[in-house]
Amino acid sequence: MKIFDFLKSFNNITVFALVGPSGTGKSFRAKLLADKYSLEAIIDDGLLIQNDKILAGQSAKREKTYMGAVRVALFDDKGHRDQVAKVLQKMHIKKILILGTSEKMVQKIAMRLQLPAPSKIIKIEDIATKEEIEKAQRNRLIEGKHVIPVPALEIKHNYPKIFYDRVMIALKGGKKKTAGETGKVYEKTVVRPEFSKKGRLEISEAAITQMVMHCVAEFDNQIRVKKLKIKTDARGYRLILTIDVPFGTQLTGKIHNLQKYIIGNVEKYTGILIEEVSIIIDKITNTDKIGKTE
Repeated sequence: MKIFDFLKSFNNITVFALVGPSGTGKSFRAKLLADKYSLEAIIDDGLLIQNDKILAGQSAKREKTYMGAVRVALFDDKGHRDQVAKVLQKMHIKKILILGTSEKMVQKIAMRLQLPAPSKIIKIEDIATKEEIEKAQRNRLIEGKHVIPVPALEIKHNYPKIFYDRVMIALKGGKKKTAGETGKVYEKTVVRPEFSKKGRLEISEAAITQMVMHCVAEFDNQIRVKKLKIKTDARGYRLILTIDVPFGTQLTGKIHNLQKYIIGNVEKYTGILIEEVSIIIDKITNTDKIGKTE
């Protein structure tokens, strides 16, 4: 198949996305959402799923560390993403659902799998109540339980070491049922990954600060960092960097490249998602004064 035909086949796909913080019940509701919008396949935590079958990929849930799981979910490995992209190309599907913790994450997954950007983004709070989300978060935090939206038999076969239990969920609402007709019932699998048993790895602001300082020094040792603020929300980390730059710097291009350098390296080595890096230029300084105390 020619590369033009390959890309054309993907351009015909409509991508939906379901976003929400980790442990809020996205995988639990993925099949219900797919049924509602007639979505033919699901991308969830490194797996390509269709009709209760794992067609390609590897599960982030099998990883022994939290950071390893994040990298798998983001298709960080070229061999992993190429395998899934190749299967996707053969499937000729028209609609697909991608799950992720933020809009940036699902956009990155789509890009890495050579899919169009999501045309419809649904937030978990739009399809689940506050009480349901809080219950899901308690299960994740206290018991380390994760859900994979395929039947237990499929997980027992592919990932027996992390299998924990199975759960049945009935489709609510939808088309009006005739007398004696029952709603559609889906089976999902509850697993307990190794990284979940050991507890989630958190990255302190001090560690992120140290990494950002190192990135700036590597990028240009004449740039002086004066202040760094780190903000977090459900979508990820946001960095606000105040710097002094040497006189003669081509500001627009250089600052844009610095932003890309910080985001690329911090995400690569930590697995966290950087939603935004805002850079404030405080002073343009003579090069012989950079690094000296005022």
